[in-house]
Amino acid sequence: MKTDWTSDTKGTGQYAEVNGIKLYYESHGAGRPLILLHGGLGSGEMFGPILPMLAERHQVITVDLQGHGRTADIDRPLDVRLMAGDIAALIDHLALAKPDVVGYSLGGGVARRQPCGTRRRSAGLSSLQRTRGPTQSTPRCGRSRAR
Repeated sequence: MKTDWTSDTKGTGQYAEVNGIKLYYESHGAGRPLILLHGGLGSGEMFGPILPMLAERHQVITVDLQGHGRTADIDRPLDVRLMAGDIAALIDHLALAKPDVVGYSLGGGVARRQPCGTRRRSAGLSSLQRTRGPTQSTPRCGRSRAR
């Protein structure tokens, strides 16, 4: 079975230099910002089939995490906490006031580990959560609260 993760939706691919990494991201559509984080061994292209629908109402930002897709690996561990810091820095770089952050699998782990003080809403779907549904959390310093 072949999966086509590409889309006819054309985005604007750019690099943001944050935390010592050149993070690749694309922006599609306009509206409330929505950051999509891919699963392990994937890239932002995995969201290709749903981008046209999401981009009708949102500014959808897909990101290639460290060592994935068009973002090269750098000399540091592949750690969800560090990747979360990259996403927080990207949010600052793009001056997004309160984006929604959604991640699948690895991306879900990154979405749930945004540093304290990051103003955003997140939902992560990991392989362990599939049977229970997505988890939404709003971080507070020192803890997160499920809604």
